[in-house]
Amino acid sequence: MPPIAGTRRRFLGGLVTAGIAGLSLPVLPRLASGQELPLTPACDDEDDITLAQTEGPYFTPDSPERAVLREEGMPGTPIVLTGFVLTPTCRPIPRALVDLWHANDAGEYDNDGYRLRGHQFTDADGRYRFETIVPGLYPGRTRHFHAKFQAPGEPVLTTQLYFPDEPGNESDRIFDAALLLDIDLGPEKTGRYNAVLDVA
Repeated sequence: MPPIAGTRRRFLGGLVTAGIAGLSLPVLPRLASGQELPLTPACDDEDDITLAQTEGPYFTPDSPERAVLREEGMPGTPIVLTGFVLTPTCRPIPRALVDLWHANDAGEYDNDGYRLRGHQFTDADGRYRFETIVPGLYPGRTRHFHAKFQAPGEPVLTTQLYFPDEPGNESDRIFDAALLLDIDLGPEKTGRYNAVLDVA
């Protein structure tokens, strides 16, 4: 996988791993060399603010509040999408809205119901977590999730999240490497993305 810019995302991605394993956030993940990651990441750079992208034609409002979008017997590769919602100074944003929707394994959207659509609110540590599938491909676009992030009482940020090493990334007209997921191919395939909102 090509390197992804920003130490903040890598650091907090490790914290997400600790949270998934049932550990408390203060437990520091270790690098392969056995060294602990720094206590505080450097993330006061305005360049870290998550980029807005088009909503696209397939958004449906009023999705159900749920963390599990993957249904029993649904074709597709299971994946957990997780991360934090943060201020530009790395302060977690509790109760931030995270709304997710995407295509099924065949590259089709459910425009009549709410399959592979849902929203949730971040926990006290600003963390979110969805259980879903890897979106399929359809003509003209690379593989992607659609997402909306909203801090309480603040404007909604709409964006898209992308997969590294996808052949379609280079030809997709709106792809931006700043929105790449960190993918972990461990026992549970995980995509991590920490959204940074332009709020105080």
